[in-house]
Amino acid sequence: MKKKRILALMLAASMSLGLAACGGGGTSESPAGNTDTPSGNTPSGSGETVELTIWTYPIGKFGDYDTMQALIDEYTAANPGVSIKFELLDYTNGDTQVTSAITSGTAPDIIMEGPERLVTNWGANNLMVDLSDLWTEEATADIAATSEAVVNACQLDGKYYEYPLCMTTHCMAINYEVFEQAGALQYIDEETRTWTTDNFVKAMEAVRDSGLVAVPGIVYCGGQGGDQGTRALVNNLYSGTYTNADHTEYTANSPENVKALELIKSMVDNGSLNANAGFQAADELQQFANGTAAVTFCWNASNKAQYASQVAFTPYAMAFPSDDGVPELCGGIWGFGIFDNGDEAKIEAAKDFIRYICDDPEQSKESVQLTGFFPVRASLGNVYEGTDTEADAAEFLTLMPYMGDYYNVIGGWTEQRTNWWNMLQKILTGGVDAQTAADEFVSASNAAIG
Repeated sequence: MKKKRILALMLAASMSLGLAACGGGGTSESPAGNTDTPSGNTPSGSGETVELTIWTYPIGKFGDYDTMQALIDEYTAANPGVSIKFELLDYTNGDTQVTSAITSGTAPDIIMEGPERLVTNWGANNLMVDLSDLWTEEATADIAATSEAVVNACQLDGKYYEYPLCMTTHCMAINYEVFEQAGALQYIDEETRTWTTDNFVKAMEAVRDSGLVAVPGIVYCGGQGGDQGTRALVNNLYSGTYTNADHTEYTANSPENVKALELIKSMVDNGSLNANAGFQAADELQQFANGTAAVTFCWNASNKAQYASQVAFTPYAMAFPSDDGVPELCGGIWGFGIFDNGDEAKIEAAKDFIRYICDDPEQSKESVQLTGFFPVRASLGNVYEGTDTEADAAEFLTLMPYMGDYYNVIGGWTEQRTNWWNMLQKILTGGVDAQTAADEFVSASNAAIG
């Protein structure tokens, strides 16, 4: 497919991302929030236009109006029998919008997000098209060479409800200069960006005692935004797990996790951490960017770019601390699904658009760059090599080998997110002991699996 390149736009925008997983950030929309792209005849020559709708959450520049317009213009120029209307979602109201659209029978044809929505929510409720034909033997092998977890996360009961584009690991970050001045750098391994639980405790106490910041770190528990950060903190401290291996039940009340929750509570009590029942990740990130807090538990490439113009220090990406020094980080997988609206012409056109974004030899690399994350296809290699963002990408590439189990595909996901921050509030600010609160979390979340 011959296409005019959008490389100039992409390079200017890559690594400038929406907060795809940390619950912050909005979208840049047109005044109406939608656009229709002119089109001509269908490839079949019928003279009729196939009209598609695509909704995207703010996954990098896929949450940007001008970027989406450029992508659609390029595709429809080569496919004049297709017109595409798009809408940009955010993580505040997006789920409500999708639910309302499903209820009213006006769901979009294509939607961009991750397996926890596409597969184990809408797919599990028989709302999505099986995309197995996109998962050719070649594509599956290429993706599996990067991560078998991605292949597994995109399917349910033998049907593929997501065709993935990119992935990343979520991490935390420290204020490098504060740690340096506080004498806390001795507690981290700068080569591997890892640290042990014992050294994390020592580092946070050193920062506390230095008086260089108002609070060493903030454990936010005012909502679900950025909850992958607090989950990873708890699970890594003593090598606990969030679910069992089969993703059929929650295990947050294990002895390892309860011990971690008790440690966090003790650190809150001694002032080396702060618990805030009114904060979500976006609030905590702002405190980190302001220099008020010395660490953030919700960091990735998107947030580094988002706050780049605000920070007056070096935000240094780190893995979460673990008792054995070997972290298992939460990951993010983003791609496309198709709602089954009963129109085969639309479904086939939607699949073709997804192939263009994810499989086209030229566009697939640019598509990944627009997200600011990393390709699920091993064959694409380092898509940032030779770009202005190569150094920034390298920082997060270092952490990719630490990606752990993608447990987000368990049932009851929506309910457990509310249960999680409520549990943290009970322990950190409500006076409930960790075992009791964790048992309540597991009981309520397992009941929601259905």
